[in-house]
Amino acid sequence: MRRLALLFVLPVFLAAAPAALAENQQARLDLSATGSVSVTPDQAHVSSGVVTRAETAAAALRANSQAMTRVFAELRRAGVAERDMQTRQLTVSPVYTQPDRGSNESARITGYEARNTVMALIRDLDRTGPVIDALMNAGANQLEGVRFGYSREDEARNQARRAAVEELHALRDLYSQAGGFRVVRLVSFSESGGHRPEPMTYAMAMRADSASTPVAAGEMTIEVTINAGWEIDG
Repeated sequence: MRRLALLFVLPVFLAAAPAALAENQQARLDLSATGSVSVTPDQAHVSSGVVTRAETAAAALRANSQAMTRVFAELRRAGVAERDMQTRQLTVSPVYTQPDRGSNESARITGYEARNTVMALIRDLDRTGPVIDALMNAGANQLEGVRFGYSREDEARNQARRAAVEELHALRDLYSQAGGFRVVRLVSFSESGGHRPEPMTYAMAMRADSASTPVAAGEMTIEVTINAGWEIDG
């Protein structure tokens, strides 16, 4: 489902500067218009991983590697292709004690923590909840979140661009007629903005029964703002 929306910023008229300041400066009309398209996400990125602790760095990494091997295997069984799995973070760091306030003791290392995070692209949204459940059952103890996406985002963004430009031209003509001036030529043209996902958060509830974790995709809005300036004569 797509819904098209438009937002425009009121124009700014810059009167010709006094001859003493800028003899050749021309009057300008500056406008901005935003085109937006609402789409239903059709894919999801799930970021999950394993955090392990041990007395030594090697032991923490070894335990983490064993757990992540099960996580990757579970992702494959859940239908996630190899090309849709990517390691996003792999770190091993010391864990320190926190001395009491006012104590002369220094922080000391009590162990090591290994952290490994994988990003999985799920192309079938109906599989998002079951994949999350499978990750948790495989030993993942960290879920950073779910980010929804749209596979034809470039197509939707181009649609938003066209809408913004059409609105921009309509506004230019409207103010030209209402203000009684003539548009001479285009002197500036730029684009800003991107896509605004709605929402970016995820819904998760680990339940004791066999039901999958509920995940709501909602909608995401892709928007582009076009800015333009014209030299005017009136």
